[in-house]
Amino acid sequence: MRSGVKVAVIGGACAVMLGGAGYGAYNIVSALSGDGGSGGSPAVVKSGPPSTDEVKETAGKFLAAWEKGDASTAAAATNFPEAAEELLTAYGHDAHITKVHITPGTATGTTVPFTVEATVSYDGRTRPLTYESRLAIVRGKSSYRALVDWQPSVVHPRLRKGDTLVTGESATPQIEAVDRDGKVLTQEKYPSLGPILDELRKRYGDGTGGRPGVELVIRHGGTTGEESAADTTLVTLAKGKPGTLHTTLSASVQAAAETAVRKYTDASLVAVKPSTGEILAVANHRDDGFDAALLGERAPGSTMKIVSAATLIDNGLTTANGPAPCPPSAISESQTFHNLKDLAPDEKATLSDSFARSCNTAFVKFANEVKVDSLTKEAQDRFGLGQDNWKIGVPSFDGRVPASGGPDTAAALIGQGQVQMSPLNMASVTATAMTGTFRQPVIVPLALDHREPARARGLSQSTVLQLRAMMNRTARSGTAATVMSGLGGDIGAKTGSAEADGLAKSDSWFAGYRNDVAVAAMVQDGGHGVDAAGPIVASVLRSAG
Repeated sequence: MRSGVKVAVIGGACAVMLGGAGYGAYNIVSALSGDGGSGGSPAVVKSGPPSTDEVKETAGKFLAAWEKGDASTAAAATNFPEAAEELLTAYGHDAHITKVHITPGTATGTTVPFTVEATVSYDGRTRPLTYESRLAIVRGKSSYRALVDWQPSVVHPRLRKGDTLVTGESATPQIEAVDRDGKVLTQEKYPSLGPILDELRKRYGDGTGGRPGVELVIRHGGTTGEESAADTTLVTLAKGKPGTLHTTLSASVQAAAETAVRKYTDASLVAVKPSTGEILAVANHRDDGFDAALLGERAPGSTMKIVSAATLIDNGLTTANGPAPCPPSAISESQTFHNLKDLAPDEKATLSDSFARSCNTAFVKFANEVKVDSLTKEAQDRFGLGQDNWKIGVPSFDGRVPASGGPDTAAALIGQGQVQMSPLNMASVTATAMTGTFRQPVIVPLALDHREPARARGLSQSTVLQLRAMMNRTARSGTAATVMSGLGGDIGAKTGSAEADGLAKSDSWFAGYRNDVAVAAMVQDGGHGVDAAGPIVASVLRSAG
């Protein structure tokens, strides 16, 4: 059928509409009685994206009903009315938000921005509430009506699925978190710490000697079997008495980390002190608010070669100065692996050569010599990864290095396949490689709540010396040299890029150390390690001294 023509069958006859299925087009559907006879007339319904008038009208009805506190009417204008009514009802009842005034902005296509000005009232206390949000208008799949595309973020931009709003006495007292030198840490000064400070308050607020206040909070819903995230405070109606909580963070390193990640979208970083395992900084620059630095689960690319090199050395397969040829390609289990473009082959390369140049094929060639679980055991037993037992003081992902057969054995050696890491994990790996001792990272002292840390046996002195030599070479004259240039002291690094499904570019990874600071960073869709993650890490190492 030609483009621009729609046909609908009505009572056995064909009705033809010219004009196509363009913006605001119409379909004719049968609305006759069940016997297919006469006497009925076809109902005309719209199809395609909502028109400008529909966007304005639907958004206006929804916002007007919400403004009046009519949750039922507002919800009926959405494509998920039950969920919408539940949250909109809580907005007025549980959250005690009144005197709502909503000002719509200029629509862009089917998206309408708006500003909310309201009052939060509780137990004789009131505070103003002002924020911006947006909604989108879509076509109903069965009703064909223009409807608000329901998302909790319509009601407040920080709301996610399962969240609700509540005003009342806070579940725990506020905390005044301080760094290792007693400097106060706030979300306003260090934005990345917001979720961490909320979680620290939830876990330790009761033990700090503080007194609860009255707050409007986002109460986060947890998935089945998982603990829900800490409440997020939006408005404080009555201040309680905050209790002091000492952390391992460094205000100066945190400030440097915040500045560094802001230069790249979807960037995350963790800095640790190798001699103690103390976390010095956690930073994220993401629109979705996700703490990818501590909770991210991404393939780490060639930064994983730190663990892979240790595996080869500890299993007696080669040494830093032993053979690790770098052919242009390598095949494992019928899958062909390649190096990055422009990397010249070197059949006489040592492991140190291939590590410093980040040769994938050199590591893939060992896939037939390692056991299926060799990398897994090295990660668990030597580096403390992948056993879901880290207790850093807030939720964290502990890495995943499954014993995968087939081509995944080779892929895992270059940080692909089913291997998953976070910047926290790779900062810890870097610290372990540097010192030989696995010290589980912590953000508050273990003695605070008598947590039992994860343990691993670490690395032999011989393996440590070889890893440090290879990482130093990489930083001085290998793939990391351009970004580590000018850094004095004891330095080492490893670059990485990891292919991710659905991304046009690889994730950018970089892990490095300088003296007693180890840092790892990841930038989603950031390209090669030196393109994005490398400058972030080098900047923090330079600032940390």
